[in-house]
Amino acid sequence: MAGNDATAGPVRVGVLALQGDFREHLAVLTALGAEAVPVRRPAELDSVSGLVIPGGESSVMDKLSRVFGMAEPLRRAVHDGLPVYGTCAGLIMLADRIVDGIAGQQSIGGLDVSVRRNAFGSQTDSFETDLVVPAIGESPVHAVFIRAPVVDEVGPRATAIGTLDDGRVVAVEQGNLLGTSFHPEVTNDYRFHEYFLQKARQHAARPSA
Repeated sequence: MAGNDATAGPVRVGVLALQGDFREHLAVLTALGAEAVPVRRPAELDSVSGLVIPGGESSVMDKLSRVFGMAEPLRRAVHDGLPVYGTCAGLIMLADRIVDGIAGQQSIGGLDVSVRRNAFGSQTDSFETDLVVPAIGESPVHAVFIRAPVVDEVGPRATAIGTLDDGRVVAVEQGNLLGTSFHPEVTNDYRFHEYFLQKARQHAARPSA
């Protein structure tokens, strides 16, 4: 994937803008000093040093990614080491395995995890809680769960970095990939976005092949 000179200005990162709450992520990343751009086509993906896959409806996002010719470029980008952060539906898109996907549903893959869609129930079952996530700081993260998935299984290549009190995994990391069941873009705590931007800046600073 094409990088940009990390010393030349703000890191350029994309937000997959096929469906879901991509505008909120664009606003957060811009507020953190990044050059944040919507990504809908493969050529736009080639121009960024990191990508956020937002929350939304994972089955619709999957279908649109194929309709717009984005599915295979996204898989290649993940394989080639592009930093990607998936929230809620984005976590489902990054999972290697979907436990309860609808007929024909596919994922991009990359995260060695199994996820369960809508694991906490419907929209009316949404909830908020505080999580301890040492990877991003000592103080707890206020997490908002909206029709959220849960990680049923963490494979050997991935690492759980955030769990609920009952032990269910809701945040994972694997190299340049990051996934959360919850929506940090709707709170005022942007440490997960900052953590993702660190990965994007490191990717941008790599020497060109």
